[in-house]
Amino acid sequence: MRLGTRRSPLAMAQAEETRARLCAAHGWPESAVELCPQVASGDRIQDRPLAEIGGKALWTKELDAALLHGEIDFAVHSMKDVETIRPAAIMIAAVLPRADVRDVLVGAASIAAIPQGAKVGTSAPRRAAQMLHARRDLEIVSFRGNVATRLAKLQAGEADVTLLAAAGLQRLGETGVGHVLPAEEWLPAPAQGAIGIECLAARDDVRALLAAIDHGPTHAAIRAERALLTGLGGTCHSPIAVLTTAEGEDLVLRAALFSPDGALRVEDTARFAADDGDTPLDLARRLLAQAPEGIAAFFHGG
Repeated sequence: MRLGTRRSPLAMAQAEETRARLCAAHGWPESAVELCPQVASGDRIQDRPLAEIGGKALWTKELDAALLHGEIDFAVHSMKDVETIRPAAIMIAAVLPRADVRDVLVGAASIAAIPQGAKVGTSAPRRAAQMLHARRDLEIVSFRGNVATRLAKLQAGEADVTLLAAAGLQRLGETGVGHVLPAEEWLPAPAQGAIGIECLAARDDVRALLAAIDHGPTHAAIRAERALLTGLGGTCHSPIAVLTTAEGEDLVLRAALFSPDGALRVEDTARFAADDGDTPLDLARRLLAQAPEGIAAFFHGG
């Protein structure tokens, strides 16, 4: 089995976890799954925000092509980096158990403790808008690259603070970095902390093998968050934050939309059965109905 992955350290760690889970599930030796690293366009181009140069497809297009050309059997992705509308021939066959969904603030102990007028390094519209909503005095500076690159930029003084995903830090063994922000107060990105595995929809043999490592509760939450994104019609310029929690057999989906400058915010919540695909779309419609023009202009759903 050939597993396609990006070549970055975090992507390779996620590929290793996927291989380990798949081999354990089927009693295979590690050699049964070959890792096939590729350099994604998003890794090559790091001097501009993704939204300016092609969006999330820059993380997936090389692996998509390898799948479609039969060069790999399946591919592993950080689900928050996978665009909402995917090629019809490719499907999300499995999602691993979700890791920590929270963001980590590096450079200060809390949002309130960030010095007045400090520079916040991020290229994520959600993080920028949330930060400016909380602290209008702060300045956002563009900050891209893998975890090590961003920490080095912070050390070099290109920004005073930055934000990283807790799940990524944990997968890299960087558990002592920064201060974790409570998810209830600082909502994460859609699908944050989740690893997804894709294959060709026509490959029934691969789908059957991957079913053994699919974590149903995580897959249901990711499906709901991606349905919300579909209903909102957001782009890489659209600041949206989401938190999904389980309550018994139900999911509770809390979502907030922002204007890019952080001045405007709308929030709403829905509770629904895990297999209900319609309520997240209804939540998207409610959010857009409430949203002022300064927010609605960055979403195209409805």
